[in-house]
Amino acid sequence: MKELPLFSFLDRLAANNDRAWFNEHKPEYEALRAEWLAQLQRMIDAMAAGEPSLRYVAARDCAYRIYRDTRFSNDKTPYKTYFSALISPSGRHCERACWYLHLGADVCAVYGGLWMPEGPVLRKVRKAIIDNVDEFRSITETPEMLRDFPGWYGRQLKTAPKGYDRNHPDIDLLRLTEYGKEHLFDRSFFADPAWPEKAADLALALKPMIDFLNYSIDE
Repeated sequence: MKELPLFSFLDRLAANNDRAWFNEHKPEYEALRAEWLAQLQRMIDAMAAGEPSLRYVAARDCAYRIYRDTRFSNDKTPYKTYFSALISPSGRHCERACWYLHLGADVCAVYGGLWMPEGPVLRKVRKAIIDNVDEFRSITETPEMLRDFPGWYGRQLKTAPKGYDRNHPDIDLLRLTEYGKEHLFDRSFFADPAWPEKAADLALALKPMIDFLNYSIDE
């Protein structure tokens, strides 16, 4: 199958990650970004049918810039080698459970869940999960979820968190410090003109889990 223009660009950027090359190819980047924003908007609009809080969300408010912040990084390459977006009612500025889409030279995936929560939020969510563990497992361990979003994505402790026994029957959930799910895509997925709508359907499968997490945060 012929390589898609977006991935061709990202592969070449990964091999030539410097300002001179990027500036030479900036018109190509801007055309690809405009197409990406239009496709991302279609995905968000399709998700809004099942998640009304996304109804007035604009793709430009969800999409991240391609420019890396290198101030505190040993990696001084100036550009990301992926297009990405955080999808939430508040766009990419969200500290609650939400969705994330990543199309990269390295990996392509859709994610959903709660990432890097502050300590008080994590403890609150963890308690809500354990207090309602049958409900939480009924949401996250359906045959469809286990097929499309196997396992957990994110950081976890090597042992039990403070206040819990390491032999707790739900230690697999207690050890998580992030509650995320991931579905990996082959690049060929994005050759389908209807990929935004198909990705939206897949992402919406995570809505019950995201609703549970956000309800726990808000309580």
